[in-house]
Order: sequence, then structure tokens, then C-alpha cells
Amino acid sequence: MFNPDKFKWRVFDPKENIPEHVGRWLLDNQSLTHKLKEKYNDFRVNVLSQEQNSPYECELKLLGSTTNLKIIVREVELIGSETPVVNARSLIPLTDDTKDILKIGSRPLGEILFNDPEIKRGHLEVGSFNNSWARRSTFTISKTNLLVTEIFLESLYA
Repeated sequence: MFNPDKFKWRVFDPKENIPEHVGRWLLDNQSLTHKLKEKYNDFRVNVLSQEQNSPYECELKLLGSTTNLKIIVREVELIGSETPVVNARSLIPLTDDTKDILKIGSRPLGEILFNDPEIKRGHLEVGSFNNSWARRSTFTISKTNLLVTEIFLESLYA
């Protein structure tokens, strides 16, 4: 779907000049799924792919040790008003900790990640590329790290 290596990733700096309408979405620490459901009555997830694949190098660095692990790459569109508003790419190492998550089908991953108090979120990174903004963070389930990247599309701000 997209190449995260193209984005300039960094830990957010409050001095950074991020447009206000973007920052409201990009810097929110709560569930994006919840926020999109508040904005769109017809919110849904369109699963583009969910299969074993090789992550990009910049993604592997954030996941930590993945030696000998199979990684499932899940790419989805988050849809509101019948239009894609966010593209998301999740890296889910195949372990006993993640087997249930891989059965969610078209349910939003955010419903699981933010509703389970045992799942911990890591620090938030922001990225930019050609006027597009994105964010990514790790989530830890027991001993397994997942990586979730969300690219905010212009249609979200309309």
C-alpha cells in the first residue's frame, strides 16, 4: 500500500509546525477507531491484505527482536462517508500472544488494542512525506510487540 521508508519519522517535537487540523488527529493519544466512529456514522474497515510478508527495515527496528518470527502485515483502509480517510499498516508477529488478533477480520484493530488494559502502547512517532502526515507506535501484548502505522488522507480533514 505504501512505503514507510519514504516518511521522515521522528518523535514529535511541540515546536514543530504541524497544521492544527492535522494535529488534532495526529497527536491524539486515544483510539483512532473511537474518534472516527464519532465523526462518521458509516465508519468501517476495508481489509486490503493480511498475509505473511517482509517488513521494511525502518519497521523492523521498532519491533525489536523478530528473529525466526513470521510477521503478518495487515493493510486496511478506514472508511468514512464511503471514502478512505486513513490507510493503516500493522505488523503483527505470529506468536501465541497474537493468534486471536489475527482472527478479527474487518473489525478495527484499535477496538482490541485500546480496550484491553493489558496491552501497552509505546511512544508515538510522527512522519511526513509530500504534505501527507502519518503516525506510528508499538503496542505490547505480553512479550510481543506490534507496530501500527496510520497515514492520514486529505479526505479526513474535509
